[in-house]
Amino acid sequence: MRLLAGDLPATSGTLQLNGLNLPEEAHADGDRIFWIDPRNEADDALSPRAYFETLKAKFSGFDAKALDTLIAGLSLDEHIDKALYMLSTGSKRKVWIAAAIASGAELILIDDPFAALDKPSIRFITQLLQDASKQSTRAWVISGYEAPEGVNLAQLINLGD
Repeated sequence: MRLLAGDLPATSGTLQLNGLNLPEEAHADGDRIFWIDPRNEADDALSPRAYFETLKAKFSGFDAKALDTLIAGLSLDEHIDKALYMLSTGSKRKVWIAAAIASGAELILIDDPFAALDKPSIRFITQLLQDASKQSTRAWVISGYEAPEGVNLAQLINLGD
């Protein structure tokens, strides 16, 4: 994930997204890749509402209507004005996932989307990922210890233990 996002340099080879070299060219316009390290604390002073506002400015394809549905579906309404540092690990992860999906980015990188989540949120995200598997304009890379049940994956890469 960090390599695709440009947080780690490639030691050889090239990564491309729609003909652009990753991460240099794809990051040039700032809105082609969505990635957030779940351990990120840079935005912790922001509320989810304020964080989403920063993304509206960054991502030209940001879908505010989808965001409303995501906030409701992930039960984030009661947390929308709390600072991120006040949220549980699971609620913070829900914010990152809602942001990723609403971003409109061509490449969405989500690290372990189900970690620390409640069952209703897992079901909601599974449905979102299944819907995303039918899209041809966006690429989704998700990491996890197991392949998500109920999601048609285009490719599964087993990195072993």
